[in-house]
Amino acid sequence: MALAIDVKKQVIGKYRTHKSDTGSPEVQVAILSERIAQLTEHFKTHAKDHHSRKGLLLLVAKRRRLLKYLMGASPERYKTLISHLGIRR
Repeated sequence: MALAIDVKKQVIGKYRTHKSDTGSPEVQVAILSERIAQLTEHFKTHAKDHHSRKGLLLLVAKRRRLLKYLMGASPERYKTLISHLGIRR
C-alpha cells in the first residue's frame, strides 16, 4: 500500500535538502522508512500476509542500498539521517 499524499508531502518537507528537493537520498530513505513502518503495523494484524512480506523485504533492501550509498558519499549526512530516523543504533 502506498503512502497517503499528505503523509508523503510531510515526510518530504521534513527531510528535503532544498526547496524543490524530492529525490535526494535523505528523502528517499525517509519515505521508505515510513512505508516500512506502515507495513510493520499491517503485519501485527495480518500475520499470514506473505505477499506483502516479500514487498517489505524489498523495501528494506532498497533502503539499505541507499544508506550504503549515502554513507560512502557523505558520512555526515548519513549520521544525521539515521539519528533523525532512529535506525541503525
